[in-house]
Amino acid sequence: MAFSRDPLDELIVPDGTETQERDVVTDGDVLVGGRSTVEFGVRGRNVFAGEGAEFGGAIEAGGDCRLDMWCDVAENVLVGQDAYIGERVHVGGRLKVAGDLDIGDDVEIEEGFEANGWIVIRNPMPTIVFLFVYLKHLLLIGEDDTAQQLVSELLEDDADDADAEPLVIPQNATVGDDAWRVSTPATIGDDCRLHGNVRAETIDVGTSCNIFGSLRARGDIFVGDGTRIHGDVTTRNGDVEIGADARILGDVSCGDLELGPDAEVDGTIRAAGEITMGTTEREQE
Repeated sequence: MAFSRDPLDELIVPDGTETQERDVVTDGDVLVGGRSTVEFGVRGRNVFAGEGAEFGGAIEAGGDCRLDMWCDVAENVLVGQDAYIGERVHVGGRLKVAGDLDIGDDVEIEEGFEANGWIVIRNPMPTIVFLFVYLKHLLLIGEDDTAQQLVSELLEDDADDADAEPLVIPQNATVGDDAWRVSTPATIGDDCRLHGNVRAETIDVGTSCNIFGSLRARGDIFVGDGTRIHGDVTTRNGDVEIGADARILGDVSCGDLELGPDAEVDGTIRAAGEITMGTTEREQE
């Protein structure tokens, strides 16, 4: 993963991500910004959460798990390698760690914990917020290679999974069955299956996705080829592009509207500007 800006300034949902029953499931890492609420459980490779993040289900990390201070997890935390649990974290279920466990003061684990490796009780790590501030500082002073090396060391412990894009949830976001709500841009990859309305500054949805909810943005919205949106597509001040063979099972409201070949809109179209049919702007590029 190459960072060219603050890594928490966008909702990024990587290719193939799914919401399965009560969990968000992805092949790569999961990065959750501070003071965010994830009403699902999460399953991924490494799971990093910033200060005060809340999870409505369990965390299953195939690699490491790092929970900053004041995090709250409603159910179990299962970790395939090492765990780093900050001060005053609450775990509503059991904590099971296959490797080493570093754990801070005043941590509450309702059903107890076990670790196969060393257990160290202390303030275990620099905060996740500090990590991202440091990365941003490196980028601002032009140390792109150093920043990339740091990210690689933290996130890429498996050569087979090194190319998997992480799931990134920005600070102060809310993610749940009702809505994925952020104040940043949102990018959703290909072949994703998500439940919940998406609310963001701008929205970019990849190909062959199923979104069981509506899309609403202040700016532009793009819907990729073959994607199905089971709800309305609405932008306050932007334009909408709908790719070839995509289908919107609801209304579309926007400025300009571009419809790709065989794209369908089941509901009403309200376009303040022009409506173009046949080829989207991205196909022309």
